[in-house]
This record gives sequence, structure tokens and C-alpha cells, in this order.
Amino acid sequence: MTVRLPSLTLVRRIKAPPAKVWAAITRPELMMQWWGPDAGPTLSVEADVRPGGRFSVVFRLLNGDEHNPTGVYQEVVPERRLVFTWDLPGAAEPESMVTFRLEPFDGGTELTLTHERLPDEETRVSHEQGWNGLLEKLPVFLGVSE
Repeated sequence: MTVRLPSLTLVRRIKAPPAKVWAAITRPELMMQWWGPDAGPTLSVEADVRPGGRFSVVFRLLNGDEHNPTGVYQEVVPERRLVFTWDLPGAAEPESMVTFRLEPFDGGTELTLTHERLPDEETRVSHEQGWNGLLEKLPVFLGVSE
């Protein structure tokens, strides 16, 4: 019997071209300006965006908690698909997998974020809240509307 671990999928339509969205999710100097689940600051970003390259983001939540998700890029298709492992050092959860898929549409980009292999429903809900917060900030950072 195969155990199916929880996952989440979020979709946003952003009125910006895929190249602009791609830059915002892959260029450290841009990620520093908006990455994180709430209005707390992003403290550091490292992103070696190539298969096998590593990333590390440190952000502080408004409540003062700091998090440092890290991972390894698994698949990089510029302006189309970005897949990476997701690990929260010090957390009890095992490594999971995040996919950003970008599809152009007339007037912008449909961004689909999938986070798979989450250990339980509580973690899925927590990550869904965090990713929703992050995705709400993206169009604001880009100066466009969803």
C-alpha cells in the first residue's frame, strides 16, 4: 500500500510577462525585496539556479520568528518551470518538493505553485498559509494586479 502524503496547489494569474515573474522568483537581488510569507523582512538569499544548484532564504516573520528554507534545484526551464527540494533546518518535517509552473496567457502569467510530500495535514495548512502570503506579495512587488 502506497501512502499518499499531503500536498497543496495554488494558482495565480498575474498581469506580468513570464520573464518578469521568472526574474522575481530566481534572482536573489529581487527575491530579497519581497520573498516571505508576511510583511517581515527577507534577511538573505542565495540562489544558484541550475539543476543541482542550492538555494537558501532567511526571512523574519512579523512575530519575530526566523526561518531558513534551503534546497536543491531539480529542474530549471527558464520562464516555464522551477522545481526544488524544500527543507526547513531544525524542523521535524522531512524534505518536500516545490514546483513553480509559469504559463503565459493574454496579458500575463498563470503561476501554479505545487508543494508536495508534506508530512501531515497540519504542515500542509501552515505551508498553504505561508505560500498564499508570499503569492499575495508577488504582484505588489511587480507593480501589477492579479
